[in-house]
Amino acid sequence: MTTKLTLTIDKEVIEGAKVYAKSTQRSLSELVQKFLENLIKKEKEESKTSVIDKLAGSLPLPQDFDYDKALDEYYTKKYGL
Repeated sequence: MTTKLTLTIDKEVIEGAKVYAKSTQRSLSELVQKFLENLIKKEKEESKTSVIDKLAGSLPLPQDFDYDKALDEYYTKKYGL
């Protein structure tokens, strides 16, 4: 479902955007929609990354912990390699 939206944007920006849209054979509406979709997607990804970053390092590990070795052991156990 689409909804009509009225925006107030600088005239020069609109003119440049129209030229760009025409050169890429897309409508200005499509460009704005894709921009907003990407903005929302990026925000969600950054939010997930932020949560992961907050959790990183929350478990104490021994000083001699070998991450690569632990990962190798995990995959060996998981996939029976």
